[in-house]
Amino acid sequence: MSDAAMIVAGAIACLGLAGAGSAFGTGLAAAAAVGAWKKCYAAGKPAPFLLLSFVGAPITQTLYGMILMFIMLGKTEVAGAGIPCLVAGIFAGLAIGLSALFQGRAGAAACDAQAETNQGFTNYLAALGIVETVAIFAMVFALIALSSVK
Repeated sequence: MSDAAMIVAGAIACLGLAGAGSAFGTGLAAAAAVGAWKKCYAAGKPAPFLLLSFVGAPITQTLYGMILMFIMLGKTEVAGAGIPCLVAGIFAGLAIGLSALFQGRAGAAACDAQAETNQGFTNYLAALGIVETVAIFAMVFALIALSSVK
């Protein structure tokens, strides 16, 4: 496999793994939001629109994967960049995707808690932000590693 092919494979893997994590995470949080809204409607309480912020939180990880993808695709003319880009794409994409998955799980719990108590919104967002930080770290550290590939 040529360097360019490995670079493209790494770029696609990074975006695919990050995007898969976002899909799982948003799906988990969305299902919890729907369930929480149903409970509110059944109890005659207003359904909190704020739950959509928990549902949408894991989508940003797809953007982090896309940023790395574009950086990797910019290395297709660099001799010897294939293996570093492939490895970075797989492992950074995995870290980013898992961050989205677990952010969705935390978002699901936040949906339930917010709908039931109508309290704690800022605390729940802070917890989701901490989980998001894992993805940001993975992206930044991968960018630093990829900057040495010249």
